Amino acid sequence: MIRLNDIVVKFGAFTALHDINVHVKEGEFFTFLGPSGCGKTTTLRTITGFIEPVSGSVVVKGQDITHVPIEDRNIGIVFQSYALFPTMTVYDNIAFGLKIKKLKKNEIDAKVRDIAKKVDLSDEQLQKAVSQLSGGQQQRVAIARALVTGPAIICMDEPLSNLDAKLRVQLRNELKKMQKDFGITTIYVTHDQEEALTLSDRIAVFNKGYIEQIGTPNEVYNFSKTEFVCNFIGDINRLSDEVVQKAAAVNSEVNPKKHNYVRLERLHVNVDLQPGQIGLDGVVTMREYYGLYIKYYIDLGSQTIKVIEKNDGVRIYEEGQKVQVVLDPRDIMAYEPSEKTEGEE
Repeated sequence: MIRLNDIVVKFGAFTALHDINVHVKEGEFFTFLGPSGCGKTTTLRTITGFIEPVSGSVVVKGQDITHVPIEDRNIGIVFQSYALFPTMTVYDNIAFGLKIKKLKKNEIDAKVRDIAKKVDLSDEQLQKAVSQLSGGQQQRVAIARALVTGPAIICMDEPLSNLDAKLRVQLRNELKKMQKDFGITTIYVTHDQEEALTLSDRIAVFNKGYIEQIGTPNEVYNFSKTEFVCNFIGDINRLSDEVVQKAAAVNSEVNPKKHNYVRLERLHVNVDLQPGQIGLDGVVTMREYYGLYIKYYIDLGSQTIKVIEKNDGVRIYEEGQKVQVVLDPRDIMAYEPSEKTEGEE
């Protein structure tokens, strides 16, 4: 559906994108994820035509559109700020692209009302000025405006970032449902890992103008290809040399010369040791209560390790309590020290 072939983008002497290669399948929800300044929005703008690469090609359905004007690409765009016309009605905002295409009035009306219904905007809301709507309703207007012209692709640049946390989660679910209902190929840009993991069919993780990994949410989370990805996606423990030595003593595949990590939910507190596992004695120093789960900070002596335990309402460990953390060395993710380390962007 969409292929980016060896895309290089430069701003003066600065190279913003280095040989970007991506293949997005038809109907896929594909997310560009990474920290600020990593190149994800630049890649999106290259697809939509706002930026022209110095080399490489953008191909959609077998057609090279690298030098095709923005208005001729048949790509819907939802901006971070929504870029709506605040003094115009919701109806006129949605109809704007259709009027530019010089469709007949009755055809415009049918299309606007049809798409409004699909994104849950009422006839009453269609007559309101955009400025009278809530943030969530404005986001629906922006999506409706992007979809009403029947684009083959929709590109969204951090469309939920201006909303409060509760509304963001609600609209995230609606967004995924809408995308599935429309079956439209979607490119989504975000710095929010949770958003990427919950929405995406596949994710491209960006860092400093390079793609570190492309994979399903499960692949980038549980089988992180690089040290940067393992640190950027979710929360993780970097294991101390002492813990690594203990793990290596029971599993020869553990390499103390590498940087070794383990996800919080892979560790368990005060459970029976199974063959091949190790027990680490420690003391609970802090507890964070989240309802569904509890995050514990446990001092092992050589390091403080974080553990997530499902909240069963019975086994809750107090600060100062002695516990044993159980680790299975097979859950360790290891990386060569030469790779990018935590905190790099």
